[in-house]
Amino acid sequence: MSVSNHRVARLAAWSIGIALVVFSIKSAAWWITGSVALFSDALESIVNVIASGAALYAIHLSHKPADDEHPFGHHKAEYFSAVLEGVLIVVAALLILAAAWQAWDAPQILDRPWAGLLINGLATAINLAWALVLLNNGRKERSPALIADGQHIMTDVVTSVGVIVGLVGAVVTGWAVLDPLLAIIVALNILWQGWKVIGSSVSGLMDVAVDKEAHFRIRDIISVSSSGALEVHDLKTRLAGRATFIEFHLVVDAGMTVGESHAICDRIEDALKADIPGSRITIHVEPDDEAKLPLGTTAVPFA
Repeated sequence: MSVSNHRVARLAAWSIGIALVVFSIKSAAWWITGSVALFSDALESIVNVIASGAALYAIHLSHKPADDEHPFGHHKAEYFSAVLEGVLIVVAALLILAAAWQAWDAPQILDRPWAGLLINGLATAINLAWALVLLNNGRKERSPALIADGQHIMTDVVTSVGVIVGLVGAVVTGWAVLDPLLAIIVALNILWQGWKVIGSSVSGLMDVAVDKEAHFRIRDIISVSSSGALEVHDLKTRLAGRATFIEFHLVVDAGMTVGESHAICDRIEDALKADIPGSRITIHVEPDDEAKLPLGTTAVPFA
């Protein structure tokens, strides 16, 4: 396993420990106050623990080398972890709604609210710092599992801030009904975030292409590096975790030797791999007298 892969796995392992610490702190805040809103905040932290464990396993699996049964590698394993995390978020939201509905019928004045809010604020600060670490490293290492984990924790931060602000209002005004109302709002927000996590992960499982900016960058790299070739067409890309699969047809002069065309392919591959770490490149070489552009495809001429 490379240094980069070790870093991703180490972050995922740390995420489990931090999630346990945050859950313990938030549970203490709920136990002190009896707030259903703080209970909902603590309940979501249980999901963080489970999801972090799933992310660690998925990251370990995704870094396994290709084998006979998986000749293209195990890159998509992280997407399954992200989908699971999204499902767990939705389950947590439904449990919060159930608890909030019970509290709605009999709202209670909170016990020791300021102590509980201070404790919950500490847990929120820890979550914020860790979410930023996960998001920054997840984007750097192109790890869907780390990014999904970071997004989930950032959602937890946003909802925690909302809970704290709302409970301060409940304590100041004496409106006990604000406590279950906040829990319901938290649950609805979590549902929305869970749906987004599931949607983005499913896109990866469906072989989504790179965005337009990356597509044009790939095309430009091919153009600059393809001296000696005539044109390229049928450029296709797909994302699979940290891997970017790139495929295209390269048209060369029919009289060019195999060695000459291979040298052009090597030059293009080296340039793409230098700019896009983790890229997997397939080039189909065509002689100009047999090249046929697919219907509706626009050729990209080389410089």
